[in-house]
Formats: sequence, C-alpha cells, structure tokens
Amino acid sequence: MKVKGDFLMKKRLVLVLFGFAVALSSSHRADAQMVVIANLSVGQNDISQSDLRDIFTGATSTLKGASITPVLLKDGPVHQEMLTRYVGKSDSAFRASWRSLLFSGQGVMPRTLDSEAAVVENVAHTPGAIGYIGKSTPHDGVKILAVR
Repeated sequence: MKVKGDFLMKKRLVLVLFGFAVALSSSHRADAQMVVIANLSVGQNDISQSDLRDIFTGATSTLKGASITPVLLKDGPVHQEMLTRYVGKSDSAFRASWRSLLFSGQGVMPRTLDSEAAVVENVAHTPGAIGYIGKSTPHDGVKILAVR
C-alpha cells in the first residue's frame, strides 16, 4: 500500500509543479520588458506577431505595402526577448538565417546596433524603420507599435 501511496503523492507533486510552471511562463509573457518601435512614417499603430516575425527574419520587407527596414540590437536581454517571443529562434540560428538570405542574394543584413539609444536614434531618422527596445528606454521621435 505504501508504494501506491508514494506513487500517487509523486504524481500529484508533478502535476502541481507543472501547473506552477505553466502559470509562471504565461505571467512572464504578459510582463514583456521590450516594446516594438517604428519611425513616425510607418502608417500603422499596431503589428501582428506574424508580421513582426516575418520582418525580423527577412521573410518580408513590406508592411501593408510600405517598405520596412528592421533595426536590430546586437545582443542583450531585450534582443533575447525579441528572439524568444516573436522570432522563435536562438541568436545563432537567427543570424545564420540572415547570412543565408544575404549569400543567396535574397536579402540585405539589417543594421545591428550596440545600444537601445542607438536603435531609437536610427529608427527615428530612417523612414520605414522598425526596431525594439526595453520598455523603460526613452523613445522620443518614434512611436510604439502594439503587438497583437
């Protein structure tokens, strides 16, 4: 009897831990530390997750018919969040896919900058540019796009 009771207790513990992990991961997704920014010339105020992924993976260079230029962070937690939440690739796989597009002549490597301030400045001064920064980073001269 004790073996069966231990088994049931372990099973319940696993289910409780699984539920806790699911709750924790969904609360993390709701508590984003990054925002998507765009040049004021971009004609919309929101963007779908799939459009965002397509822009940042080089699958498309337009949004609603307008030319879009992605601007990337070189690395860091905001860059990792972008890759995890919207691109679905590791940093090395992400960069390898861009190199593949570049070498096949199907794309141009996006501008990659060292700081969030540099991303804001570049996006502010580049018509059609779209980038991402930490939500607490000052962002004068650009607009934030809601991701739906």
